[in-house]
Amino acid sequence: MLGFITRPPHRFLSLLCPGLRIPRLSVPCAQPRPRAMAISSSSCELPLVAVCQVTSTPDKQQNFETCAELVREAARLGACLAFLPEAFDFIARDPAETLRLSEPLGGRLLEEYTRLARECGLWLSLGGFHERGQDWEQTQKIYNCHVLLNSKGAVVATYRKTHLCDVEIPEQGPMCESNSTMPGPSLESPVSTPAGKVGLAVCYDMRFPELSLALAQAGAEILTYPSAFGSVTGPAHWEVLLRARAIETQCYVVAAAQCGRHHEKRASYGHSMVVDPWGTVVARCSEGPGLCLARIDLSYLRQLRQHLPVFQHRRPDLYGNLGHPLS
Repeated sequence: MLGFITRPPHRFLSLLCPGLRIPRLSVPCAQPRPRAMAISSSSCELPLVAVCQVTSTPDKQQNFETCAELVREAARLGACLAFLPEAFDFIARDPAETLRLSEPLGGRLLEEYTRLARECGLWLSLGGFHERGQDWEQTQKIYNCHVLLNSKGAVVATYRKTHLCDVEIPEQGPMCESNSTMPGPSLESPVSTPAGKVGLAVCYDMRFPELSLALAQAGAEILTYPSAFGSVTGPAHWEVLLRARAIETQCYVVAAAQCGRHHEKRASYGHSMVVDPWGTVVARCSEGPGLCLARIDLSYLRQLRQHLPVFQHRRPDLYGNLGHPLS
């Protein structure tokens, strides 16, 4: 089944295939699924998710207005859950500005997103909020916090990024996230949503398959990696890693991404996408802010796991239990 990049009239939404790009027109974006894995469910019965791509700057209010416009568009098109990328709130020029612009979870910005979720009646994955935690006074550092809101605006889960990106990539420049950020202490159990059970992660976490395996063993059906990938690692690793995580866990993978130039010191790769459990990219964004849509077919996921039962074939007696199940 082919996905197409399109911006359809709302009345035609129920006729669309799993992957759509907004707002460009009629470009194929997904490969056919194997015949053995054909979808049996009617597409109009499947939950629709929206993946938002933005170019955050240090201007928090402008960033919110941009994200809110995409979320309202997602709601208008019938999505039940919208995913925003890492640093949806802002991308600062330096660690000092990052700390100055950060807020607690009970601050003004999260209140605005709470109202937005209620207004639109959909769930929101806020992919990486610069959070002043309860230890702010002692550490003067923040957390990179993935917040999940339900359609009533309530916080149903928070995951604080456990793997911090301290790297030096030639031609991309050094990044030392730990200069301003504390690593999270634990993983968050998958959360039941209208689209399926969602496992929370953030960006650099995708390089650690133990995390995705732990979430899958805990019942995740959708893994989400909101990100701000660089211009060098992006073309080389972005799609490869996302498809690998989908294949090895037999989960859908949803990756909302930052794109374009945020300010004079930083740019991001973009290419937000949704990958199905077979490893097929069923929806993607290309250049610039926008959103893509995908339908989540859990019957297809269960069928695939039945045909290819890799979790039953694991040999922890030989190599240990990679990705211990969450308690």
